Amino acid sequence: MIDELKRVSLAQKVNIWKRVALDLQKPARQQRIVNLGRINRYAQDNETVLVPGKVLANGEFSRKVAIAAYSFSGSAIKKIKESGGTAMQIPELLQKNPQGKKIRIIG
Repeated sequence: MIDELKRVSLAQKVNIWKRVALDLQKPARQQRIVNLGRINRYAQDNETVLVPGKVLANGEFSRKVAIAAYSFSGSAIKKIKESGGTAMQIPELLQKNPQGKKIRIIG
């Protein structure tokens, strides 16, 4: 996945995928963990949020956002779907939006 992110970054001349690849290359202890409460605080409805790490279910969540992350807890996916949002893996977002437009990185 990291090699694919770097390849698309060079091909599309977009730095967002290179940054995500560098974040994912870090050791597991340094990878980002983001709670849904934080996403709820900083994201707007109908926005795409990218988390280069894991999403956990702590906190209130009431936004209709598309969240792409390396991994999700089971309860986080449940909360996202209950609020009308979508949860996807980073490669899926890369396929849908190779230009990296209108993506907010949180974490």
